[in-house]
Amino acid sequence: MLLGIDVGNTHVVLGLFEGPRLLRHWRVLTDRGRTADEYSVIVWNLLRMAELEPSRVAGAIVSNVVPPMQPIVDEMCRNTFGWTPLVVGPGTRTGMPILYDNPREVGADRIVNSVAAYERHRDLSIVVDFGTATTFDVVSARGEYLGGVIAPGVGISLEALYSRTAKLQAVELQKPPKVVGRNTVNAIQAGVFFGYVAMVDGVVERIQREQGGPARVLATGGFASLIAAESQTITEVDEFLTLHGLRIIWDRNREGGQARSGGGNA
Repeated sequence: MLLGIDVGNTHVVLGLFEGPRLLRHWRVLTDRGRTADEYSVIVWNLLRMAELEPSRVAGAIVSNVVPPMQPIVDEMCRNTFGWTPLVVGPGTRTGMPILYDNPREVGADRIVNSVAAYERHRDLSIVVDFGTATTFDVVSARGEYLGGVIAPGVGISLEALYSRTAKLQAVELQKPPKVVGRNTVNAIQAGVFFGYVAMVDGVVERIQREQGGPARVLATGGFASLIAAESQTITEVDEFLTLHGLRIIWDRNREGGQARSGGGNA
């Protein structure tokens, strides 16, 4: 079995694969204050709750956008499984040329998402990831990572709105009954929800014009399903796109001799 670990700014998402099949998945808070021992206990208990022996996990691959978390994740894997994971980064075989001015600036999760999207459709693709930031990543019809767009995430926008204004309260994001709110809660929900729908559709349409044709648009991340339901450009939602991308990259590195049973460093 393979353990995929996606370390984001807000959550760590774990997925357990048997071959190409995602068997189980879990989400825990990203907390730099937690020790590797604490994360080891969490992962051990999650596996045991699923009636899975940790010894059945033969390798792990990590996508991480929080550098201080990497030593913690490495030590957690050593404590729990007895080996160090493969980390997506410079030198990792992704099978995708990176046409960014400085490829080292691209978040590992953005490359992993792009690999998964292109593997699925083999065509011009746009991945919209509704994470702590909302990112758009563009892959050419030839499978090249072209670059993307970064905007504040939905959660950040909501938090900024009520933390920086005296009379607006925190609200749960959901689609309001109308665009024009008749109360403060609905007005905030309308502004954020319809604002993000319009932003996504507008950015996607501009990318497509710039690329000279239509693209497959995949959405992932916490708010993907909510925004996609109203969007006119998103064609597919996959909550676990990043995990599937990790599994694909693991297979490519194993075939290339870099990944091995029990993990290994990129």
